[in-house]
Amino acid sequence: MSGPGLKHADSHSAIHEAALEEAKELNNILARLVKAGQTEKALQTAYIAVEHWETRTLRHAQAEEEGLYKELAEEHPELKDAITALVRDHNTMRYLVKQIKQTLETDGFTEEVLQQFHALVHVDAYHNFEEEKILPHH
Repeated sequence: MSGPGLKHADSHSAIHEAALEEAKELNNILARLVKAGQTEKALQTAYIAVEHWETRTLRHAQAEEEGLYKELAEEHPELKDAITALVRDHNTMRYLVKQIKQTLETDGFTEEVLQQFHALVHVDAYHNFEEEKILPHH
């Protein structure tokens, strides 16, 4: 069973918005650190951003997949394709976070890492938009 917050479209949207705004702010901080040439601080901040994505967004994604999406698929079989696409978004975000972690461990903070963090924000924003289309079914 998914929690009441996941089922209620407004509170679910608020969860997404808060996490996305935090991610955007972390990206802004990273960009400022890079511009200032503070590579070591950028690396530390990148690890904080990874933790943010893992604990805020990806943990939430897992809860959606184990609860909300399963329930929606059972109650509304016509949403199967939409749910499959949403899970694909989650997998894309998991992939990007994994790539970022590998790069941080092998090469440290790079411009590519910042680009991947920006890509995460874009994938997540689109995902939230698409997810909100199907939430009224619940």
